[in-house]
Amino acid sequence: MTTSQLISEIKKKNSFLCIGLDVDLNKVPKHLLAEEDPIFAFNKAIIDATHHLCVAYKPNTAFYEAYGLKGWQALEKTIHYLNKNYPDCFTIADAKRGDIGNTSKMYAKAFFEDLGFDSITVAPYMGKDSVEPFLSFENKHTILLALTSNEGAFNFQTLNVGEQELYKEVIAVSRTWHNAKNLMYVVGATKAEYLAEIRQIIPDSFILVPGVGAQGGDLREVCQYGMTENVGLLINSSRGIIYASEDEDFAEEAAAKALELQHEMAEILKGSS
Repeated sequence: MTTSQLISEIKKKNSFLCIGLDVDLNKVPKHLLAEEDPIFAFNKAIIDATHHLCVAYKPNTAFYEAYGLKGWQALEKTIHYLNKNYPDCFTIADAKRGDIGNTSKMYAKAFFEDLGFDSITVAPYMGKDSVEPFLSFENKHTILLALTSNEGAFNFQTLNVGEQELYKEVIAVSRTWHNAKNLMYVVGATKAEYLAEIRQIIPDSFILVPGVGAQGGDLREVCQYGMTENVGLLINSSRGIIYASEDEDFAEEAAAKALELQHEMAEILKGSS
């Protein structure tokens, strides 16, 4: 999916919601455990119930790798189901990969070619040669971890390097890399006040914002500091949506939670037009 296609979907759905598919079998409704593939059964039901309310889905690959081969197969079935049935939804492999040269090239090949994701999250701290292999895929997007929402972000990311913080240096330098137009960035919702300064460096890039909902991030504050003329935001909610219910109505309750966020987003978009 191109950036212009993503923007078109945002306008059509009046939504910039991304739903995180972080499946923990200890939290899914118990009746699904009798399914041949409970992870995929859970994802399929969530996707079918919410696809019209969001513009993106983000499986965190750790939640699939933790279940070994069966987990990976469930991830593969999930992305193939999305690509076949809901190709209008932007897909994000939340894999946080980051390694040099040929290793990054193989990671990119796995997620972009084999699985068919539109994008992948990447840790940039090994530098240019760890990221450009992902950027060499012309119609795919690389989402750099810029400023994360965890407490440990202050250990390194906000330390000064010369005259500015490290995360700002990473963002600024990344703009010089090959095919940087296909870069997006992760900024945690709990760091919303930082978005104004980040927008001075990347005024038009899309920013993936996790942490709204269960982690305490505020949607309107994020939009106040980070929204652009073309929205430029993907707001992720995972637990707050997919685990809205542990009963057989889990998909309907997930849709209800997604609808609440979509309605709020529609109001924000109306107010900014």
